[in-house]
Amino acid sequence: MKATVHVMLKSGVLDPQGAAVRHALGTLGFDGVDKVRQGKVIELELDETDRDKAQTTVTAMCEKLLANTVIESYRVDIA
Repeated sequence: MKATVHVMLKSGVLDPQGAAVRHALGTLGFDGVDKVRQGKVIELELDETDRDKAQTTVTAMCEKLLANTVIESYRVDIA
C-alpha cells in the first residue's frame, strides 16, 4: 500500500523559501504570482493491507517525526 504525506507550514507561519521562490519567479518574468507556500511530499510504501490501519500508522509517523505539528499541518493520502 502506498501513503503520500503532504506537509505544509501552517497559515501565519513565515515561509522564507516560499518568498524566495515568489521573488525568483518575478525576476524570471512570471508576473501575477502573489504568494508562494513551499512544502514537502513524502511517499511511503507500506506492507500493511488494511487501509484504516495504514492511515493510523502513517498519522502516528506524522505526529512523531514527519511533521512539526507546532508549525506544520499535514494530509495523508492512502492508495
